[in-house]
Amino acid sequence: MTITGALSGLLVADFSRVLAAPYATMLLADLGADVIKVERPGTGDDTRAWGPPFAGDQATYFLSVNRNKRSLTLDLRTGEGRRRAEELVRRADVVIENFRPGTMAGHGLDHERVRALNPRAVYCSVTGFGAGAGAALPGYDLLVQAVGGLMSVTGPGPGEPVKVGVALVDVLTGLHAAVGVLAALRHRDHTGEGQLVEVNLLSTLLSSMVNQSAGYTLAGAVPGIMGNRHPSIAPYAVFQAADRPIVLAVGNDRQFAALCEGIGLPEDPRFGTNTERVARIDELTELITARLATRTAGDWFAVLGPLGVPCGPVNDLAAAFALAEELGLDPLVPSGDGDLVANPIGLSQTPPGYHRPPPRLGEHTEDLAAWLDAPQPQGDR
Repeated sequence: MTITGALSGLLVADFSRVLAAPYATMLLADLGADVIKVERPGTGDDTRAWGPPFAGDQATYFLSVNRNKRSLTLDLRTGEGRRRAEELVRRADVVIENFRPGTMAGHGLDHERVRALNPRAVYCSVTGFGAGAGAALPGYDLLVQAVGGLMSVTGPGPGEPVKVGVALVDVLTGLHAAVGVLAALRHRDHTGEGQLVEVNLLSTLLSSMVNQSAGYTLAGAVPGIMGNRHPSIAPYAVFQAADRPIVLAVGNDRQFAALCEGIGLPEDPRFGTNTERVARIDELTELITARLATRTAGDWFAVLGPLGVPCGPVNDLAAAFALAEELGLDPLVPSGDGDLVANPIGLSQTPPGYHRPPPRLGEHTEDLAAWLDAPQPQGDR
């Protein structure tokens, strides 16, 4: 199969499992890289068993981050498995893993060993808390959301921390890993040398909390839980319309004036600037809530949208996909047993491709083992 894309010709040896690193390698695969997913014989990636829900007999969790890959089962405890793994990394452009620090070294596949086998390889290591003092800590998304501060600003009110409804830290870490790999490949274009890329969940979360983190590092402000309110913008929250919740995301004075016009709220000098609105958020919320309660969320969306007020109902996933379809964003792509979410990156010349459904465990082992066992032609991988 000929694969085209911005990253076509790149070979990725993917020793990762679960979510963060597999998300990164799926992004690379969507963009044309040939990703070989190395899995344990018999069980494979942990997420193959993470259901319900299932699509047929496959866990949708696994399917969500493993399209466009080939599955190679190797027992790294055996001589044959290690030999094939070494041959794979010898041929690879990128090696990526997310085991606990020290695990890959036990298999003879740590960065130093891979660099000796293949100096051009970019080696990406994804951990929970780095390879130093935090090496022994388990890198689970929920744990990092807690100890990394995200839960301290998420929840209905003070003293009621909750996690985000998806493994967001894993996803953000996968994105950072993919960016790091691409940067290292660009460096290799200039120098011919690979390098070590290290990404961890905790550092990714601290960086991704952007304004909240900067408020602490620059001003010493330790934020707390504000429910659906924003610490620096108002009105920027969820309100109750006559039938269901609606979001207002008013980011400037012009939008606030349009909101007041739309809901019939008289001009009030107490709320003339964003700073004044944030200072008097309780008073403002009471006035807006009273107005919004008189009509449905759909009615307000129809009124406020044309006025340029950022607003919308709180959709479930079914309604969210319907909206994306209505807007012509083509959010779905066929894949194996059903549809998967399309890669969100648009490229005018080399768009993402969808050439393989998520693999069955060991689906490509026979062909890949024969390829790895065969003598390598000079200049070929």
